[in-house]
Amino acid sequence: MRILLVNPNTTASMTTLIESAAQSVAGPATTISARTSRMGPVSIEGYYDEVFAVPGMLIEIAEGERAGADAAIIACFDDTGLDAARAMASIPVLGICEAAVATAATVAQRFSVVTTLERSIMPVKGLMHRYGMSDRATVRAADIPVLSLDDPSSGALTKLRIEIERALTDDQAEAIVLGCAGMADLARQLQDEYGVPVVDGVSAAVKLAEGLVALGLRTSKRGAYATPLAKPYMGILASFAPQSPKNNSVWTET
Repeated sequence: MRILLVNPNTTASMTTLIESAAQSVAGPATTISARTSRMGPVSIEGYYDEVFAVPGMLIEIAEGERAGADAAIIACFDDTGLDAARAMASIPVLGICEAAVATAATVAQRFSVVTTLERSIMPVKGLMHRYGMSDRATVRAADIPVLSLDDPSSGALTKLRIEIERALTDDQAEAIVLGCAGMADLARQLQDEYGVPVVDGVSAAVKLAEGLVALGLRTSKRGAYATPLAKPYMGILASFAPQSPKNNSVWTET
C-alpha cells in the first residue's frame, strides 16, 4: 500500500518531521511517500496563505497519483484545498483535521484543539462546525508561529504545554488534538506527560487511509466530488485546466 503525504507549504524540514511521524505508525505493508509543495507560502497561517498553497498542493497530489499512490494525505490542519483535491483525484484524499477530530471523538466526549496562532482559531472553529464537532470541541491558540515549531530555542513547546494545561482545567477537556502538522512529533510525549489521549492528525490520517484502502473505498464521484468539467483556464492558471479523465487524473502531463 502506497500513501502519499503532501506538505502544502514549501518548508522541506517540516515535511521531514511529518514523514517521520507518519512512518512511525504505518503498517509493515505501507510505504509513505512524502512530498513538499514547490510553490506557495513557507507556512500556512490564515486564509490568505491557504489560498495560495492550494495550486502547489494539487500538483503534488496529481503527480503522486500518477506515480501509483493508493491514497493521499494533506498535512495541514486547515485541511487546505481538501474539497478540490477530492474532486480532482480518484484515490481517497484525507485532511489531518478531519482525521484527528474523528479519532478524538472515539476516545473522548469533549476535547480541545490547540493550534498555533490566534488567527487560526476561526478557521479551525469553522472546520469543527463542518465536521459536526462544535458541541464537543474547544479551540485554543498557543501563540506559536508555525515555523518556530522547528526551533527548539523558540519556547514553542513551553507555550504549547501552558495551553494544554488551560484546556484541561478551563475547558474540562478529556483529550487534546494538536492543531498543526508541525506538532506531529510531540503527541506521544505529551500524552505520557498529561495522562489523556493526545491526537496528532498526521498519524490519525495514516491509519484512516490504510483502512480506506483495505476496504476498497474511494471518494464518490457522484455529486459534490464529481470530476471537474473540462474547460479552459486562462492566464497563469492555464495548466490547471481540467481535461477529460485520463490516467486517473483530471490533468494531462505537461
